[in-house]
Order: sequence, then C-alpha cells, then structure tokens
Amino acid sequence: MSKSPSPKSGDTLSGFGFAMGAYLLWGFLPLYMKMLQHMPPAEVVAHRVIWSVPLAGLLLIALRRTSDLGAALRNPRTLAMGCLTAALITINWGIYVWAIAADRALDAALGYYINPLFSVALGALLLGEKLTRAQMVAIGLAAAAVAILTISNGSIPWVSIGLTVSWGFYALCKKQLPIGPNQGFLLEVLILLVPALAYVGYLASTGSSHFTFTATRDTWLLMGCGVVTAVPLILYANGAKGLRLTTIAVLQYIAPTMIFLVAVFVFGETFGQARMIAFPMIWAALVIYSVSMFRQMRR
Repeated sequence: MSKSPSPKSGDTLSGFGFAMGAYLLWGFLPLYMKMLQHMPPAEVVAHRVIWSVPLAGLLLIALRRTSDLGAALRNPRTLAMGCLTAALITINWGIYVWAIAADRALDAALGYYINPLFSVALGALLLGEKLTRAQMVAIGLAAAAVAILTISNGSIPWVSIGLTVSWGFYALCKKQLPIGPNQGFLLEVLILLVPALAYVGYLASTGSSHFTFTATRDTWLLMGCGVVTAVPLILYANGAKGLRLTTIAVLQYIAPTMIFLVAVFVFGETFGQARMIAFPMIWAALVIYSVSMFRQMRR
C-alpha cells in the first residue's frame, strides 16, 4: 500500500480537498453577503467576529492547542501584533461587505487579483527581496491597469486598492505572529470580540439592530456569518499544510475568478470598456508572475 506524499515532496489529496473547499466557499461568499446588503456593513462585520469565536474556539479545543493561545495572550509583543492583524482584517472585511452591498463586486475581484503582485512588491520594499525582471513587468502591468481605471472613472478604484493593501499588510503581519494560523485567527476574533459586542449592544439599545432573539431571517443570516467566515479560513489553514507552494499559487486565483463571474452573470454588474482593458492586463500580469515563480521554484 503506497503512502501519501508529504507536503514537502508533493500534494496530498486531503490538502487539495481542504484548499479547494476554502477557495470555493470564498468564491460563493458574495452570494451570501448580498443577502445582507440591507444591513450596515459594521453590523455584519461585528457578527462575523462574534459568531466566529465559538467555532474557532471549539477547533482549538479539539486540536488541544489552547495552551498556545494562552501563551500568546500573556505575551505583550504577540498581543500587540495580534491587535494589528485584527485591525487590518476588520478593515478588509468592512470594505468587502460594503463593496458587495454597493454592487462593486467586480472591484473586489480586481483587488484580490492584484493582491499576489502587491505582496511581491511589499516584500521588495519592506523586506529587501529582489524582484526578477518578469515580476517587475507583472507589477508594472497591474499598476497600468489601475491607472486606466482611475483615468476612466475619474477617481482611484479605492475598493480594489483598499482590499489589496489591507490584505497584503495583514498577510505580512500574520507571518510575524509566533503562533499557528488557527490560534492566530482565534486570537484576532477574541481581541475584536469586546468592541463587536459593544457595537451590537448599542444597536440593540437604539432599536436599530437586525439581530433579535426570535427566529427571523436576518437573525439566522447574521449567525451564519460565523460559519462563512471561520470555516474557509480553517479549511485553508489545514489545506496549506498538505500542498506545495506552486499548487497554492495556482489555486489562489479561483476565488477572485468566481467573484468576477458572480458579479457579471449573477449580479449583472456592468463590464465597461475600461474594465475590458484593465482586467486582461491583470490576467496577463498574473500569468507572467506565475510562470516566473514556477521557474524560480524549479531552479
């Protein structure tokens, strides 16, 4: 009976399944968020935090890794870094929820397409990593695409830029957390739990809350925010352990591609002339970047 390849030597079937599940859930997430478009984005984000806590907590208990979280809470440096990543993910979630509600899902897709290129540029600027010629061309193409959208619309595509920058810095800071991804996620939502509960309590006291203690549609949708937030992140964290970097690099384009398709064919967002130019430029940039990365890894 043959053994499954280890993450170091190849891709495991379980790793592929977990990662595919995560990216598919992220791809379909706009459909869920669209059902919440009548609610303020801040309320949706607060409930994403609140209902993620029990799921993430139960996972750590099952994995018997709660001691790592306790050590992190007692370490001032780790706690400070956790506060920073928590703030960045809150900004990212807020922009994303607003974008879907405001019929800007195409801008959200663009932001997540640009993100890998932004991360490469961030590594060069902040970590002193050297860029290959192909990577510089890819980043230049992405910058040109953003410039075309800016000129055409008469304003910076701040939704795309906001999602790219917030997630890029979140990923960068997340690497500095000396704990695993599951523990790190629970640390972040625990940090955000108090302000989230305070905001939800304020909404309830003013009579403007969409969450009630009766089985209404809005209540179930808000409670479900924990599932649609925590489950893909947990699946991804476990899937990444069983996949090569090259496989993850290819799979990461599934979610923005699905968001793009949902925006055009389900939400009916307009794919204007500027986007017809900008999106192919981004796709070309990602092909150049991916080919360059594969060659580097092969060497």
